[in-house]
Amino acid sequence: MNNSFSKILDKIRDYDKIVILRHQNPDPDALGSQCGLREILRYNFPDKTVLATGYNEPSLQYLATMDEFDENVAEALIIVCDTANRPRIDSRFWREADFLIKIDHHPNDDVYGDLYYVDDKASSVSEIITEFAVTMNLEIPSSAARLLYGGIVGDTGRFLYPSTSPKTLALAAKLAEKDFDRSELGQTMNSFDMKVARLQGYIYENLVISANGAACVTITQDLLREMNLKDSETSSIVSLPGNIRNIKLWAIFVEQPDGHYRVRMRSKFTPINEIAKRHDGGGHVLASGANAYSFEELEEIWQELQDVLR
Repeated sequence: MNNSFSKILDKIRDYDKIVILRHQNPDPDALGSQCGLREILRYNFPDKTVLATGYNEPSLQYLATMDEFDENVAEALIIVCDTANRPRIDSRFWREADFLIKIDHHPNDDVYGDLYYVDDKASSVSEIITEFAVTMNLEIPSSAARLLYGGIVGDTGRFLYPSTSPKTLALAAKLAEKDFDRSELGQTMNSFDMKVARLQGYIYENLVISANGAACVTITQDLLREMNLKDSETSSIVSLPGNIRNIKLWAIFVEQPDGHYRVRMRSKFTPINEIAKRHDGGGHVLASGANAYSFEELEEIWQELQDVLR
């Protein structure tokens, strides 16, 4: 039996109020793990108050919505899912919790929480939550299975990314045994509005590709306004350059309203997370995020991406 999972379950049993958080700008794994855990705990511990809170991302409300909350956590257990470092926790009150648990699959560079479980070999935190439930003999209701399956699908790129392991597939199969419409969920996750399709065309038309296989493209605030897009809607195009055979790694530079750039970086084989760490970011070895606060810093990141391939 996993000793850390046992400790997490012991703490869950100790508290009548449990608040589950995740990172800002959520993706399917953040919401899937957060709300999948909520559904598991509500089903197995019906006498407890279990809440999931944070910003309601409009583009992901087909997965889950957040609970109303009075922000009183003085006697509560907080569980933070899929959040590598403290500044990214989507909460103003997490420090006030009586006890805090971190559950994550990013490199544990920011060690926080009274208790933490970090598996950077796991495909997703949704995979970890599924393993936790299976290992600890907790029932996974269909509502939780749908969320966790969506989180795994999202973070594995439909099981295409290298982080997809035999364990990933085995746990996803256990979720698939539950009563939810996998086809409908997959179709919803794969669908997008015409304005996002037009952005995809822009990405392919404007990619800058170096001779050694690095690529980048810049999305300005003017372009977002012209296409009637929000920053959150640009997340669906991050993987696009990887479809091109000779591209080995790439970055999407997205200008923010305050003028700085959010940098989304991906790589097929070459580690890029150290570049992200040098520029106010971090993440996985092949999937990281950073920030650039000037045009000169954008140029630095672009040069470092080209250099790492040499």
